[in-house]
Amino acid sequence: MGSLMAHKSVLMLCGEFMEAYETIVPLYVLQAFGVSVHCVSPGRKTGDKCVMAAHDLLGLEIYTELVVDHLTLNANFDDVIPDHYDAIIIPGGRFTELLSAEEKCVSLVARFAELKKLIFTSCHSQLFLAAAGLLTGGMKCTAFESMKPLIELSGGAWWQQAGVQTLFDITDCVKDGNFVSTMGWPTLGHSLKVLFESLGSKISSSKENHQPSLLFLIGDCVEDYSINVPFKAFQALGCKVDAVTPTKKRGEKCATIVHDLEDGRQLPTEKFGHNFYVTVAWDDVSVDDYDCIVVPGGRSPELLVMNPKAVELVKTFVEKGKFVAAIGMGNWLLAATGALKKKRCASSYGTKVAMKVAGGEIVESERCVTDDKLITAASTSDLPDFLYALSTALGLSVVF
Repeated sequence: MGSLMAHKSVLMLCGEFMEAYETIVPLYVLQAFGVSVHCVSPGRKTGDKCVMAAHDLLGLEIYTELVVDHLTLNANFDDVIPDHYDAIIIPGGRFTELLSAEEKCVSLVARFAELKKLIFTSCHSQLFLAAAGLLTGGMKCTAFESMKPLIELSGGAWWQQAGVQTLFDITDCVKDGNFVSTMGWPTLGHSLKVLFESLGSKISSSKENHQPSLLFLIGDCVEDYSINVPFKAFQALGCKVDAVTPTKKRGEKCATIVHDLEDGRQLPTEKFGHNFYVTVAWDDVSVDDYDCIVVPGGRSPELLVMNPKAVELVKTFVEKGKFVAAIGMGNWLLAATGALKKKRCASSYGTKVAMKVAGGEIVESERCVTDDKLITAASTSDLPDFLYALSTALGLSVVF
C-alpha cells in the first residue's frame, strides 16, 4: 500500500469525543496512499484509546452528539518532534475545548506554524488557532458557524461559502498560507483534495481525459465509514461519485451504523452514526454512466438482497464488464448476484458462508483482494487497502 511513494508524515492530535467522521476519513485516506499518520493525545501512550462521537443534525435546532466507537492511538504525545512531520491535522469535536486550554497542545500547534508546516483544522478545532494567537492580522478562516465571533475576536477574517442552500452545496474550505480550515465533515471531499495538493501530491489517471465514476449502492443501516471514507476519497481524487438506494429520492437520508468492539465482547456493539444523503434518484441511474459499483458494509446489504431491483443493478454491472467492489457485509449482496462465482475474495466471518455457497474462493491470508474487475475487502478496518486497490484498478495514481 503506497510502498513506492515518497514518504510523507502527518501528526493527528486526538482526544476524547473527537468527531469520528473528521478523524477516520482523513486517517484512512492518507494511509491508503502511503502517508504515515501518527495519532497522539496528551497524557496517553501508544495503544490507549480515545472515544469518538458523531455530530449530526437529527431534527433539533443544533447538532446532536452520538457516541460511536474508539480510536486506538499509534504514537506517544511526549515523543512528538514537529520537525519530523509535514502537517498536523486536528479534527473537530468537544476534545478541542479541553486541549485548547492545555499549554503543551497550544505550544505544539504554534511550533507547527513557526516551522511553516501545514495546519489542517475542522469544525471546532480552530480553537487551537485562536489559543495560539495565529489568527491575528486578518487570516482567512472558516469553521462551524458558532465559531465566527471567536475567530473575529481573535483577529481572523471570517470566510463563508456563498450560495449554500442544502448540504449538497457545501463543498469548500479555505486555505490561507499554510493554514487550511473547513466548517466540518460535509466539506471533507474538497478539503481532502486541498490537503493532498498542499502535501505536494500529483493525482493522475491512466485514461486520458477520463476520470472514473462510481455508484455506491446503499440503504438504511449502511456502515458509516464504509460509505463515507471511499465516497469522500474518490471525490477528493476528482471522480464523479453518486449514492443510490431503491426506495429513496435524491436528498433523502439513509441512517448509518458504526460497530464498536468493546472490551470483553465477542461481537461489536451497533450504534447509530452520521446520516448519509442519497445523491441520485433510482430512476435517474444509467449503468453506462459509471465505471464501478460499490456496495458498502453494514446491515444495508441484507435489505438490498431482498430487493430485486438492487440485485438486478449489480448483475447489470457484472454483465457489462464494469468494476464491482464490496466491503464487509457488502459481499452478501454480491453473493446473491453471482458476482463471486470462481473469484478470489476477501471475507470477514460474517460473509464466509455466503461466499462459499456462492462459489467464491476465500483468500484467508489477505484482507483485500482484487480478481480481475472484482475488488473485495474483509471489513471496515481494511479500508486503506481497499481504497488503494480500487483506485489502482480504476487507473488512478496518487504520488507525493
